Amino acid sequence: MCDPTRDDGGLVRKENRAYFQREWNSFDVMRTLTVTIVHLLCLLAPFNYKWEALRFGLVLFAVVQLGITFSYHRNLSHRSFKLPKWLEYPFAYSAVLALQGDPMDWVSIHRFHHQFTDTDRDPHSPTEGLWFSHVLWIFDTRYIKSKCGRRNNVMDLKQQWFYRFLRKTIGFHVLMFWTVLYLYGGLPYLTCGGGVGVAIGYHVTWLVNSVGHLWGSRSWKTKDTSRNVWWLSIFTMGDSWHNNHHAFQSSARQGLEWWQIDITWYLIRLFEVLGLATDVKLPTEYQKQKLALACSS
Repeated sequence: MCDPTRDDGGLVRKENRAYFQREWNSFDVMRTLTVTIVHLLCLLAPFNYKWEALRFGLVLFAVVQLGITFSYHRNLSHRSFKLPKWLEYPFAYSAVLALQGDPMDWVSIHRFHHQFTDTDRDPHSPTEGLWFSHVLWIFDTRYIKSKCGRRNNVMDLKQQWFYRFLRKTIGFHVLMFWTVLYLYGGLPYLTCGGGVGVAIGYHVTWLVNSVGHLWGSRSWKTKDTSRNVWWLSIFTMGDSWHNNHHAFQSSARQGLEWWQIDITWYLIRLFEVLGLATDVKLPTEYQKQKLALACSS
């Protein structure tokens, strides 16, 4: 591997790999096609515009993004709270419609990210470049496997039939999703819903991986480059309080201050009040005092 060099911001930079000239496997091709089709649908949206279709796309974004943050991230990746299976599984399925992969794939990558944050083994660290951390990493599964190893960090999900089923049938669900959109509303719903709605969700999630480790404020002494990005908080449903999250990874609440908008936490708290969410984890005052910075930057 090439010798690392440091840029002015202190991040370790490596020489570019032969990214596009590498061998592409079937997973890389399918992911590339999916992401490309979604963005092509966005380009077609102005020519098939209907306000009701665009409104549907924005609602779709909100629903599936909440599925990502509520289910994939805080419930499955970090076990920040527990749900009865009859409620856990529908939320996980709604996240599948974000077209960001099946639960085992998403959770495994995220757990590796926290295990190896900002090291050579981080799946999507900005130390390999902004665009790599934002999107390019998802098309290079062989490289991710060489860095992180086999997906042996999701045995809790592999033991459940539902998540094994979604992993084996993920392509079917994606095709069914696009087919239902077209049959329901034609090209306007396919482009403004399946295109615009899903594309916004893509970039909102990817911005946490890229911008969330480059620009923003730090309130906690973490051993990484994580940042709180306030202007992303509404779109990410609270997941852009990224320094908070890296400081207290198992916390169900990521907007730790009253003014830090965290829509996902509001939903978790509602389910807790209703008795549906249990074992809800939050940082203790001692943990906060231990990691608090004298002043945030």
